[in-house]
Amino acid sequence: MLKKERFRHFITYFTTHFPEPETELHFRNPYELLVAVILSAQCTDKRINQVTPALFERFPDAEALAAATVEEVFGYIRSVSYPNNKSKHLVGMARMLVEEFGSEIPARVEELQRMPGVGRKTAHVITSIVFNQPTMAVDTHVFRVSHRLGLVPRTATTPLAVEKNLMAHIPVALVPKAHHWLILHGRYVCLARSPKCHECPLTHFCKYYEQLQKQKS
Repeated sequence: MLKKERFRHFITYFTTHFPEPETELHFRNPYELLVAVILSAQCTDKRINQVTPALFERFPDAEALAAATVEEVFGYIRSVSYPNNKSKHLVGMARMLVEEFGSEIPARVEELQRMPGVGRKTAHVITSIVFNQPTMAVDTHVFRVSHRLGLVPRTATTPLAVEKNLMAHIPVALVPKAHHWLILHGRYVCLARSPKCHECPLTHFCKYYEQLQKQKS
C-alpha cells in the first residue's frame, strides 16, 4: 500500500470516529497547560493530573510561581519524574514569563523554546492547543505509531524527521488533531511492548500488522 493511501485511511478513520480529540492533561488556562506539559516529560498524564491541583492552588499564576523557591516547588512535585530538574525549570520559566513576556504565554515556538524546560515538543504542544497552530509535537507515542502504521519511513530516525514526514502529508487544518490521534492511539491501543492488534481498527493498513501476518504465514 502506498504511503498516500495509508494517510488517507488514517485521516478517514479518525475524523469519523474521533473528530474532536483533546489532551488528557487537566488545565484551565495557558499558564496551567505550560506547567503541566513541562511536568509531563517522561511521566504519565495521570500522575501529572494528580499533582497539579495542589500546585495550582498554591501557585495560581506565573507571578506566584516566579516568586517561589525551587525547594518549595519541589515539595509539590516530588512524585513526578526528575522533580529536581523540573522544579528549577518551573521557577525559571515563570520568572522569564513574567519578566520578558508580561506573564503572557508567547505564541511563537522560538520564544517558547527560550524558556527553561521548554523544548521543541513542549513548544509545539502549547502552540497547537493554545493557539491552534499547525505544529506537530512528536513524543514517544507519535514516533512509535507513525512508524508502525507506515506513515513515515524507517529512515526517519529522529523526532524532527518524523515531524517533517507527517507535516508533509497531513492537511494543515488537521495537524493539531492528528497529534492527539497518534498519542491516544499509542497510549491505549498501539502499546510499546504489547500492542493490542486484536482490537485495533487500523490493521487493514498497518505496516507493523502486515509484517506480523507475513511472519506467521
